[in-house]
Amino acid sequence: MSHEHSDHDHNDAAWKHDGVRVIPGNQLDTNTAQTPGMNRAAAINFARVGAQKLWAGTVTIHPDAKTGAHHHGHLESVIYVVRGRARMRWGEQLEFTAEAGPGDFIYVPPYVPHQEINASPTEALECVLCRSDGEAVAVNLDIEPVEKPESVLWVDPTHPKGGV
Repeated sequence: MSHEHSDHDHNDAAWKHDGVRVIPGNQLDTNTAQTPGMNRAAAINFARVGAQKLWAGTVTIHPDAKTGAHHHGHLESVIYVVRGRARMRWGEQLEFTAEAGPGDFIYVPPYVPHQEINASPTEALECVLCRSDGEAVAVNLDIEPVEKPESVLWVDPTHPKGGV
């Protein structure tokens, strides 16, 4: 039985260290810019595991946190809601809205103007976030948000100081 690797020739020792990686939930990297009212933590990125095309981590948004209008350039984003209630607004004037709860996935295509909101005044919103590239792209837009941002902002890889 032969094992052929067209692009990567690895011996067992190399696969042992360069193969599948498990990142325990209690070992995420919180050594990153934070903003009052929310916390973010990296699980998968280039620095931690050598990921070339992905960033993944967790985002916790405190009650009533909101961002300003922005988009993420060419990046695609997927948000998975673990706990709480997420409200998304999008469109040229943020005129469209949808909500998502635990177990729901949110897809944000490239260049779509949007605003993220914790729809609950009392419960934290806990999400898993994945982006199609490790680079940080956030283009802030001069649109008057439908729901005005508060001083507590959404923080994630592309909004290290809070997305406004």
